[in-house]
Amino acid sequence: MTFNVPADAYARFMGRYSDPLAIEFVALVGPQPGQRALDVGCGPGVLTAPLVDRLGAAAVTGIDPSEPFVAAARARFPDVDIRQGPAEELPFADDTYDFALAQLVVHFMTDPVAGLREMSRVIRPGGLVAASVWDYGSERAPLAPFWRAVRQMDPSSLGESQLAGASEGQLVELFAAAGLDEVQQHLLTIQVPLTGFDDWWAPFSLGVGPAGKHVAELDEPQRDELKQRCAELLPSGPFVLEACAWAATGRA
Repeated sequence: MTFNVPADAYARFMGRYSDPLAIEFVALVGPQPGQRALDVGCGPGVLTAPLVDRLGAAAVTGIDPSEPFVAAARARFPDVDIRQGPAEELPFADDTYDFALAQLVVHFMTDPVAGLREMSRVIRPGGLVAASVWDYGSERAPLAPFWRAVRQMDPSSLGESQLAGASEGQLVELFAAAGLDEVQQHLLTIQVPLTGFDDWWAPFSLGVGPAGKHVAELDEPQRDELKQRCAELLPSGPFVLEACAWAATGRA
């Protein structure tokens, strides 16, 4: 799955969920001044921001395969080294970083184990690899109501629940397969206030990720039906959406 969409479209679609998740994720990892961190699949810089706040721009590097996202991250963080490329072929020397992090990325890697091995390669011995993925397996992701409605229309649809790392225990298995040590699983929870159903629904039209792709492939009556089914699953007025992500950490 690629994300060759404008960075502002991603920000409107997922940013309101991934921004608070990034705060929780960085707090879990606990980088300290004087250490160096690599943000793998940095996108437009959601996780890069709290890393820069903690470590300074010179101590953070980002990489992402999406050209629009790389351009946006470079514009937002002109003093951060942002590269374009896949997680499976990191253009960095061995033992370069103290941390390698991937937020909401592992499940979109072409080869998650290879990507995690690369993340392990570029950190120093004893350094930390960390990754997070929304909990689609237990339907606690921000987009869970959407995929539930999709399955009501098409029971054969798996949504994002079949992606790597999207269920409890899967990230741990991937970390172990990549050869990481001291692997631990963590659950991160966020709460996002929304003004109502329309606030939640509107970004699905932007074509971002698997959900946006699914909407774009529907005809107008199908989109209307999907919207109505989603509306039946969520409040019409203001509500707080709680979402969970699985995270895993392991040492090189």
